Amino acid sequence: MRGLIVLAIGAAIWFFPVPTGLKPEAWHLVAIFVSTILGFILQPLPIGALAFLSVTFTAFAGVLKPAEALSGFSNGTIWLIVSAFLFAKGFIKTGLGRRIAYLLIHAMGDSTLKLGYTIALSDLIISPATPSNTARAGGILFPIVKSLSSAFQSEPGPSSRKVGAYLMQTAYQVNTITSAMFMTAMAGNPLIALLAAKTLNITISWGLWALAASVPGILSLIIVPYFLYKFYPPEITRTPEAKAIAAQELKQMGPMSLGEKIVASVFVGALLLWSTSQYTSIDATVVAMLAVSVMLLTKVLEWKDVLDEKGAWDTLIWMGALIGLADYLAKLGFIPWFAKAVGASIAGVPWMQAFIVLLVVYMYAHYGFASLVAHITAMYAAFASVAVAAGAPAYLVALALAFMSNLCMSLTHYAAGPAPILFGAGYVDQATWWKLGFIISIINMLIWVGLGSFWWKVLGLW
Repeated sequence: MRGLIVLAIGAAIWFFPVPTGLKPEAWHLVAIFVSTILGFILQPLPIGALAFLSVTFTAFAGVLKPAEALSGFSNGTIWLIVSAFLFAKGFIKTGLGRRIAYLLIHAMGDSTLKLGYTIALSDLIISPATPSNTARAGGILFPIVKSLSSAFQSEPGPSSRKVGAYLMQTAYQVNTITSAMFMTAMAGNPLIALLAAKTLNITISWGLWALAASVPGILSLIIVPYFLYKFYPPEITRTPEAKAIAAQELKQMGPMSLGEKIVASVFVGALLLWSTSQYTSIDATVVAMLAVSVMLLTKVLEWKDVLDEKGAWDTLIWMGALIGLADYLAKLGFIPWFAKAVGASIAGVPWMQAFIVLLVVYMYAHYGFASLVAHITAMYAAFASVAVAAGAPAYLVALALAFMSNLCMSLTHYAAGPAPILFGAGYVDQATWWKLGFIISIINMLIWVGLGSFWWKVLGLW
């Protein structure tokens, strides 16, 4: 039934009279693109399969030539994401991510609030090299948070509020923030940078993204765990046992392995190269590929590990397909036509008012999405082009929508990959999760757009 809905809507658009000012192939590509995005939302098939079908039909129907339909797979952004997934594999395989978290807990984990900040700091350190926020929150931090909760006899049910509920909610909400802080911290972020370049003709580098996100991101990481501590307080506030637990875990792990040392060195080197790209002119994708190459040469990663990293290759398929389709939406004239049409409809409305309305709608439209990437592909380019057409500065629009594309995951228990993992632990009920998520979405919006826009002004971005 979901598949039929996708096909029916795609067919309706395809056979609808072509709007004045558009070429037939542009309108037919819109039908394919809308069907693809709707398929990502309803998921009658896995999104990789849907993307493959979309590219195949696009070429088969003659809307694009085969080389044009497949052009997205040659985009450097795709290989940045694939390389970053493999980079993260090294973190998880060697145990370096767990070691970092336990070292921080051992150093500062003697209170529940400090544990909350320790989780935030652990996530922050790991996030630049982990584009799968699901792997970061679910594969590295969730087992640690769960074991800490159990150590304090805090389990789902009557004892959940001892420490478990607070730690689970904190782990999720800080993952929301760190996902927004780096281009390589969430799989959809490089796609945003690409859409901004194609739609608004501006460049968002890895360093620019990190710099723009630094001040609002740090403020959010300070404020959100404390807000949860006060608004959703744990019953246990002192946790001296946490240090002992961390010490025991570190003892079992033993001294740093050669693999961990290599991954740590590669990580620091990659951060330095990413953050100085404006001086070295080394592309971010090349840096990520170089990092993976070093791990392969040193056998931290085996080729089998590369082949087994299904998330990387799944992302390659669906994002490569989307990039190709989205690129030709612009090249065939649909995006400029759409922006001009909507811009004309809001003529006379001050750009600030139009921008705020668009931003709020963009943020809370995520109640209808179970994927950040689906949200981005469905709405980012259209909303960005409309806001700029209304007169809003391009970088302000691009950055605000980019960060909201991550921060909207605070809202629901299905908003992104980490959500069902942490919600599924059973410590926080759905009503509470939604209530806390809505309040935190407002806090984040005020910090990132309200205060953040002044920071971006200081940086000369608008």
